[in-house]
Amino acid sequence: MKDMVTAQEPDCPFEFNFDATSFKTGDIVSYRVPEAFDDMPFVGELLEVHEDHVILKHYGEPENQSRPMRGTREDRPAVSKADALAD
Repeated sequence: MKDMVTAQEPDCPFEFNFDATSFKTGDIVSYRVPEAFDDMPFVGELLEVHEDHVILKHYGEPENQSRPMRGTREDRPAVSKADALAD
């Protein structure tokens, strides 16, 4: 990630939705795995949006290799360590 922002291109290459009330399928979100990585940001894509949770995948994973993860429905969804690091 550090090489993605340079003096010539200072903007983040992602446009995140941080408004949980407006989440929709396909949105790019910043998610976290607090059990393992504290508040470190990861980039995810929403696959499903439910009243009290979301289903997302790590952004950029090929469709045939993506692993759906359940996250909280908040500005930066929290994903369990078990979901994020499952084989």
